[in-house]
Amino acid sequence: MYAIVEIAGQQFKVEKDQKIFVHRLETEEGGQVEFAKVLLVDNAGEVVVGAPAIEGAKVTAKVLSHMKGDKVKVFKKKRRKGYKKLNGHRQYLSQIQIEEIVA
Repeated sequence: MYAIVEIAGQQFKVEKDQKIFVHRLETEEGGQVEFAKVLLVDNAGEVVVGAPAIEGAKVTAKVLSHMKGDKVKVFKKKRRKGYKKLNGHRQYLSQIQIEEIVA
């Protein structure tokens, strides 16, 4: 059984006991979080598609940890103009574990 759920503006394909990284959630480590915007559920070949979301469906997860992602360097340059910019970015992430999918 898997589901496609929208978490923090992004869509993820999730299964029970799967661990994924999502944008930082406001829940403390060890806390429960519930996602109600379930877009699709596949239960042993029986597919239910929402328009846009499935009524009554939800996905519950446990927040395992908060962390920062890898550094991404953004370098901009215009040749022969003397223009160079270097910026770095590290995304704040939360690791969650899917505990239950209710269709």
